[in-house]
Amino acid sequence: MALVYYIALPFIYLISVLPFRVLYLVSDFFYVVLYHILGYRKEVVYNNLRNSFPDKTEQEIKDIRKRYYKYLCDLFLETFKTLTINKQNMQKHCYFNAEAKALFDKLAAENKSIILVMGHLGNWEWAGNTFSLQLKQQLYVIYHPIRNKYFDWLMYKMRTRFGTKLIAMKDTFREMLENKNELNATAFIADQTPAPETAYWTKFMNQDTPIFRGTELIARKINYPVVYATVKRVKRGEYEMYAKLLVETPKATTEGEISELHTRQLERDIIAQPEVWLWSHRRWKHKKPTTA
Repeated sequence: MALVYYIALPFIYLISVLPFRVLYLVSDFFYVVLYHILGYRKEVVYNNLRNSFPDKTEQEIKDIRKRYYKYLCDLFLETFKTLTINKQNMQKHCYFNAEAKALFDKLAAENKSIILVMGHLGNWEWAGNTFSLQLKQQLYVIYHPIRNKYFDWLMYKMRTRFGTKLIAMKDTFREMLENKNELNATAFIADQTPAPETAYWTKFMNQDTPIFRGTELIARKINYPVVYATVKRVKRGEYEMYAKLLVETPKATTEGEISELHTRQLERDIIAQPEVWLWSHRRWKHKKPTTA
């Protein structure tokens, strides 16, 4: 795998320095290869869309699928752009809605650390960069290390370049306690797939869906305000971030309340802009246990 990494690295850096106009021409080429030639996970994407939008026609489903693959290629190349993009361009291409910025500034002025919940919607990688560049809270992102240590190092470098810090999922609660005297925001990507036996189950996009309990359990234990953030694609290469306070006092909530709140919000945002969610992920690979 080291050989693959060192062969790929010069091409990745080359992509990162391309002007955006050229970058998206390359993305258009990759779309043709990925969608029309390789057919990467086309059935997975189709089934996820078909089950999520039962009222849409076949043509509407296929149109969303095509737009998704075009966006997926953009997303990969935009992520590599993080290797060399400067701070000014980063904030030009990904920025906060005024109300969202005001919310984070208000919480910082009150010296409140927060739990940030998001989904794989829009360019979440760029969102983390802009958060670290513009806000007073130190951003920590919960992540799964990549098996290939070379590509894991590359992703680590990209994600931490503007000041973001990473926490391996298994160390989340311990490190949050260690950082409790610091003004910070800990970001949970809340639409990943947990083990079905330990998950909180709910309806999401018209399907029985397991949700990680950890986000809610940690929020209720540590009692940080929970803020939902989303990334709207304004146009190609431009994103606007929105945020809302979901829960101010998590310890006062009932079981499942926080999970339902952020799941319903994410669902609304996916429906509003479906092509920018991660449909090629096998989100519904598990069936609901009869005892769940």
